[in-house]
Amino acid sequence: MVTVTLDSLDLAALLCSRVCHDVISPVGAIVNGLEVLEDESDASMKEFALDLIRKSARQASARLQFARLAFGAAGSAGASIDLGDAENVAKGFFGDDKTQLTWSAPRMLLPKNRVKLLLNLVVIAAQAIPRGGMITLTVEGDPKASRFVLSAKGINARIPPHAEALLAGSPESGAVDAHGIQAYYAGMVARAAGMKTAFAIEGDTVTITAEMDPTNPNSAPIDTGMIG
Repeated sequence: MVTVTLDSLDLAALLCSRVCHDVISPVGAIVNGLEVLEDESDASMKEFALDLIRKSARQASARLQFARLAFGAAGSAGASIDLGDAENVAKGFFGDDKTQLTWSAPRMLLPKNRVKLLLNLVVIAAQAIPRGGMITLTVEGDPKASRFVLSAKGINARIPPHAEALLAGSPESGAVDAHGIQAYYAGMVARAAGMKTAFAIEGDTVTITAEMDPTNPNSAPIDTGMIG
């Protein structure tokens, strides 16, 4: 397959579309709730609208915080990110109770591209169980040599369509659209982090692994530190 390279403007535009897609639903619900408050005199309807606004505001905030770490700069070049912060935003991302996330990782700093990859793989793991279920995430190794394992278990689990090709930077169509940009971006981040990804499926469980790629010069050890 031919590797597809996006110019910076197309990449920025597609990522912006992705973030907007994630937040437009809760923001729209907030607007609807405010309209109900303005037009309704019934106390029960007003309380319903307030509950909708509260829930949607929390959801919008959680999705924006997740996007900031998963897609944003999250600090200057070469910065590290606390895995504890990544855990908080990842769990906030699943606020609808349809998907449960079990996070098993030591509290430490990792180079930001590895953490961004981990969060993007969480999204792909969720896509593997469209009807919901359980995602179990494990971080193995130390800050210099990390390995991620994500198991997504649920009804009709499947490797997300085109995910493997998009992660490899070689979409079957030869182009990347707003639907595929997240997996394509995850592949870019994986290569920048010196890591390689793989998928496996057995029964109702999809497993995604990411580990250091010895053939990638970006996999050279990076000094970072543990958090007490």
